[in-house]
Amino acid sequence: MQNNRTALCRPCDGREATMIEVNRQGEVWIYAEQEGGKLSDVPMELLSKGRELADRLHVPLSAVLLGDQVEDLAGQLIHLGADKVYLAQDPLLAHYQTTSYTKVICDLITLHKPQICLFGATPLGRDLAPTVASFMKCGLTADCTDLQIGDHTDVQTKEHLSNLLHQIRPAFGGNIIATIVNPHRWPQMATVREGVMRMSVPDTRRTGQTIQCAVNLAGMTLPVEVLDSKRQPKKVNLKGARIIVAGGAGVGSRDNFRQLWDLANVLGGAVGGSRAAVDLGYVDHDHQIGQTGTTVRPALYIACGISGAVQHRAGMQESAKILAINMDKDAPIFGVAHYGIVGDLNEVVPKMIKTIRSGANIEQAAHAATP
Repeated sequence: MQNNRTALCRPCDGREATMIEVNRQGEVWIYAEQEGGKLSDVPMELLSKGRELADRLHVPLSAVLLGDQVEDLAGQLIHLGADKVYLAQDPLLAHYQTTSYTKVICDLITLHKPQICLFGATPLGRDLAPTVASFMKCGLTADCTDLQIGDHTDVQTKEHLSNLLHQIRPAFGGNIIATIVNPHRWPQMATVREGVMRMSVPDTRRTGQTIQCAVNLAGMTLPVEVLDSKRQPKKVNLKGARIIVAGGAGVGSRDNFRQLWDLANVLGGAVGGSRAAVDLGYVDHDHQIGQTGTTVRPALYIACGISGAVQHRAGMQESAKILAINMDKDAPIFGVAHYGIVGDLNEVVPKMIKTIRSGANIEQAAHAATP
């Protein structure tokens, strides 16, 4: 990339797992997950939060990019907020394998001593991050929904430490929110759920440093030979939908769910579901919204037959407008809804569809369908 400085680094030759010393001036690192030369959404979301954390700590924000012939992605990462990109390329890194990727990342951590390493809570990230953490003998908090910089006082020793990573995630089935810190074993590592961080707008004027890193995989025999790789795209892009019609257990059956598809179609929206609806087989898992599904922020979210458990609300409560339809006037979903209809969705939804087809807008349709 033009105007970006390039430097060289060489990895550590040691293969034994060692705990690195605490480096309170270390960088914030984001693992830039890519497949087939295309960045996934998660590192692009993490760079936004990473920029915030790095600025708070007054340290550089860096992205770690592994693969083969992926140097063109470095510019994208810099435009999204990275000050540096550690670029490790080798034919053995063309396809993700735990052994090779762990070796390269651990070498880089040992050499550069970052204080924070963040991974996406994707299938790949959930495999790689704990393996790296185990090798480096440091802690890892999985499936975080927020990250902050704060202080911590050890209950036993009364030692007060500042500027630690507060790793925030739901616990006990989402009934509590836990804040976890790793005060002594670094780097501080976490995986972050997809969609919970807002993606930054690329700034093409930003410049940064691309650091070409030597890869030491000499003599390594990978346990798997990848002959071909095929990815099946998701059936629905919930994160990109401006309107979502979501159903819960209260919909009653997979057949009843068809009317939600009809409502979504007349609105030009997508269909989502709560975990209860997915578990009951009313809708496929790709449509799941909530802590164990996708986090969404549409312009309009219509919740049909969804009680509004905290696990589901965590994945949709930042929607610009929320319309809830439920027979229970005390359902928790009404606590986050901007508009509410207390009634039978099997009567309300068909009325809304009929009114919208006649040329009315969503507000008029909701008013007409209210019992």
